[in-house]
Amino acid sequence: MQITSPVVMAQSESERLRARVVWLYHVENYTQNDIAKQLGINRVMVVRLLAEARRRNEVRVSISSPLSDMVALERELEIAFGVARAIVAPFSDPDGDPTKVIAAAAGTLISGMMKSGMMVGVGWGRTLYNTLPFIAGATLEDFRVVSLLGGISAARRFNPAEFAWQFAELFMGEGFLVPAPAVVDSPETKHALLERCGLAAIFEMADKLDVALLSVGGISALTTSYRTGYLSEADRRSLIDAGAVGDVLYNFIDKQGNLIDHEVNSRVISVDLDRLRRTPERVLISGGPEKLHALLASLTTIKPTTFVTDEQTAKALLSAVAEQTDT
Repeated sequence: MQITSPVVMAQSESERLRARVVWLYHVENYTQNDIAKQLGINRVMVVRLLAEARRRNEVRVSISSPLSDMVALERELEIAFGVARAIVAPFSDPDGDPTKVIAAAAGTLISGMMKSGMMVGVGWGRTLYNTLPFIAGATLEDFRVVSLLGGISAARRFNPAEFAWQFAELFMGEGFLVPAPAVVDSPETKHALLERCGLAAIFEMADKLDVALLSVGGISALTTSYRTGYLSEADRRSLIDAGAVGDVLYNFIDKQGNLIDHEVNSRVISVDLDRLRRTPERVLISGGPEKLHALLASLTTIKPTTFVTDEQTAKALLSAVAEQTDT
């Protein structure tokens, strides 16, 4: 399911209701009965609205009907964080996992951005990995994909190398992977890998990127980064004690978006934040309550040109900014 880019336009209540029903059914995977209960309508109306959406070609592996309240949230995010473009995916469950809806919205965006001759840098994580089914691939000329950090030894779905390779395959492009762990045992090992094993040349490609696709990692729980075994629970607690609120490509940052002074940061095999900030198009794709503080920090330090998130995260971010302003 892909979500087309929203268009600013007025909508009637019936159009908004139809769009909400389509989203809940096709993206959030609610049953027709659940949708009827949630929206206070009967199941027959849900069926009719879904049929009407199909008749109008609003459902064709994508949802093309915009939601005006999402447009308002997008504009507020753009103003609050100085983002050129914000995309907010509708998501009604404040306690749910928004990964799929964010991935769906990001997939359409990415599909439209990719052009021949581009060099694209990619991060990793559940959200980015889940964009793959929503991206419309194409055959592009001189298209290169660069993984922005090292990999993991276990063959997991969220391995940075796996995402970079599959993404390159979607556009028949070349993939440039980092044949080293994401985190090594010492700064000396990192230096040796970069200077003596040719890894520095791959990272230098980051200076020529046209687009960087990024996500953030929270640190409040044992999320993807820590489950791989590179960072232990002791590491996580030590990072929190040092002020870390999350990471971008394993670059652990504090709530102001500054790189923290911690030994883990000296052992990471990834592109540094200064290089990322020089990329012309920086697309941040992330959301969820456990990532709120990491997102606030990364929006400050990465300064993304485009930000893709979900409705609940957008509201939480704006509330956090309002609280900061009041204090």
